[in-house]
Amino acid sequence: MGNWVVNHWFSVLFLATWLGLNVFLFVHAFLSYEKADKYYYTREILGSALAWARASARCLNFNSMLILFPVCRNLLSFLRGTCSFCRCTLRKQLDHNLTFHKLVAYMICLHTAIHIIAHLFNFEHYSRSQQATDGSLASILSTLSHQEKGEGSWLNPIQSPNMTVEYVTFTSIAGLTGVIITIALVLMVTSAMEFIQRSYFEVFWYTHHIFIIYFIGLGIHGTGGIVRGQTEESLNESHPHRCAESFKHWDDHDSHCKHPQFEGLPTESWKWILVPGVLYIFERILRFYRSQQKVVITKVVMHPSKVLELQMNKRGFSMEVGQYIFVNCPSISYLEWHPFTLTSAPEEDFFSIHIRAAGDWTENVIRAFERQQSQIPRIEVDGPFGTVSEDVFQYEVAVLVGAGIGVTPFASILKSIWYKFQHADHNLKTQTAGHAALNFDKATDILTGLKQKTSFGRPMWDNEFSTIANAHPRSVVGVFLCGPQTLAKSLSKRCHQYSSLDPRKVQFYFNKENF
Repeated sequence: MGNWVVNHWFSVLFLATWLGLNVFLFVHAFLSYEKADKYYYTREILGSALAWARASARCLNFNSMLILFPVCRNLLSFLRGTCSFCRCTLRKQLDHNLTFHKLVAYMICLHTAIHIIAHLFNFEHYSRSQQATDGSLASILSTLSHQEKGEGSWLNPIQSPNMTVEYVTFTSIAGLTGVIITIALVLMVTSAMEFIQRSYFEVFWYTHHIFIIYFIGLGIHGTGGIVRGQTEESLNESHPHRCAESFKHWDDHDSHCKHPQFEGLPTESWKWILVPGVLYIFERILRFYRSQQKVVITKVVMHPSKVLELQMNKRGFSMEVGQYIFVNCPSISYLEWHPFTLTSAPEEDFFSIHIRAAGDWTENVIRAFERQQSQIPRIEVDGPFGTVSEDVFQYEVAVLVGAGIGVTPFASILKSIWYKFQHADHNLKTQTAGHAALNFDKATDILTGLKQKTSFGRPMWDNEFSTIANAHPRSVVGVFLCGPQTLAKSLSKRCHQYSSLDPRKVQFYFNKENF
């Protein structure tokens, strides 16, 4: 239980830090706009809705800065390599990249909702102040733009009683980009639902690339300067604490208080997203360069149950067990790239993948190779990229759990174990090989090529974990899963349950593949 607790609390600490930063940024921005003298007159029109809009915008920028890092596959692989000497606890945090990506997306949605609602109130207040005839300070401030005091005089973007909120929304940079990035966000989030990803991957793939529009719109969203504050020069000349109450005498020649001057807030969003944006551009350039390197298909095998095996070679390609690649077939689609785990071992002179018919793209690829006569369809490959399974040989005992096509990551591991035993690799910590897994009417397993096959059926997990704990009372056991979330919860629970409180005794580490 000790190691599980350390991993769990390290993850909790990371999430608490992220949430804490969100709270700090929100509160700090809220108080700044709620209390600062610079926005005294702006608050006369908008009230607290100003602070709500700006605080949520600050958190939106922060999370938009973070959202790209977890999907920079080359960066994660690099960090995995440089952290190979780090504690397993630190490296395991990289395996939660997609979970963190989703959490950041949810936080963006939350603050987008707050931001939109606050601005709806803001526009309502702008409209009412512009139409007011009661001579209040808010109404006077709203008419400043018509007194020809200069460009810096206006505060209310609704510049006449006849101007509608809809007109300002769709004719201003801030309003129009706000609508566009909101629509983009809604499309990306809804298309990322697990049901759509599994059943209509193409919809998810294409729609998710709207993020380009989202980031461009976010970068220029604040350039219109709709939300304004008093200039520093005007503050020194006509401070609101001294002049706000005498607003009816601003036009008097003998008055010491002049009309306040205002300026749009400088746009900040581009500063937040510049670094991750540049990093992601380099990421995509690297992916494109590697994808253009020639891939030679050396063998095509059609297995039962519509499973296609491709054995390939590529100059400079180097892999580790459990890694995956992205595959594109230009004859099917120029833009679609799909992840597949490598089923070959590093010791082999080729790399291979197994493709199961599970959607339009995979079915079209299988059909293309079935129809191939003299010309084999061209394949482009990007990768390999690291996964949690790379750590499998760091454990004395490894438990590999695969569901359905989820057995493919472990084909590479099982083959590599066989090669390491054949060559008496003394660096191999793993000493045991348990019963394995799929009964086919073949002499060898279709994935691993080993005589020892995989067997269907759901194991009695309590019996399995209890047996392993008793057989290896002082070992560190790595439990690796490539399968559904329900199975992940069950295995994670048992890793916690059967790990000893004494760190010197048996410890179970749970590891789940994420793509």
